[in-house]
Amino acid sequence: MARKPKDVTVLHGHRVVTGSELRATFAEQDDTLDPLRRRRRILHGVVLAALVGLLVAAILTALAIMNGQIKLPTAEQSEGATSLCPDATYDYTPHEKVNLNVYNSTSRPGLARAVADEFDARKFVVGAVGNSTSSYRGVALVVSGAAGQAAAFSVQRNLPGSDYVQDARTDQSVDVILTGDYRELAKPELVDQTPGKLSCPRESRRVADDATWPVVPSTLPSSP
Repeated sequence: MARKPKDVTVLHGHRVVTGSELRATFAEQDDTLDPLRRRRRILHGVVLAALVGLLVAAILTALAIMNGQIKLPTAEQSEGATSLCPDATYDYTPHEKVNLNVYNSTSRPGLARAVADEFDARKFVVGAVGNSTSSYRGVALVVSGAAGQAAAFSVQRNLPGSDYVQDARTDQSVDVILTGDYRELAKPELVDQTPGKLSCPRESRRVADDATWPVVPSTLPSSP
């Protein structure tokens, strides 16, 4: 009697899944997950593009800094932006309370002595008279320590166009350093004696030398 052919789709009582059925099943799953996977792929692409853009921008910025096309602020620049001019308002100090030294940094002989005599005639207490060196291009420098700022204010009112500079001295003395643009003191009757502030045009004009402040006069042997 002929034997019945064996059913290859059944093994030990269990149905055997064929390759075509497996492929069909996974294809259905891929179709179900396709929108989610697509969104993930798009998100990953956007993130990757953003990272590449940031990297390119960082490289271009670094190259621009190295080539000097972009300048970053430094501590020195920040310091330079800070005003060195006192912001206080001062009353006009009587002349007899102002101790004044006069220095000539120009090539005009006898200038310091002539100006010192004018200050003396106005009852300022004149001390040293001599010469100094300065490459400042202006009318004059008025130099004092913090304690002498009110006195320096009175000196500036008699010396219009002068530029105030503070140094580290602790007394109330004031130095006047006459420079190239000096012409004359203000007329005594025209001196403004109302309260006001010190004048520091050097900060905005930047016409002075870039030497380290304060300006310390150095006496020379030539005629004052």
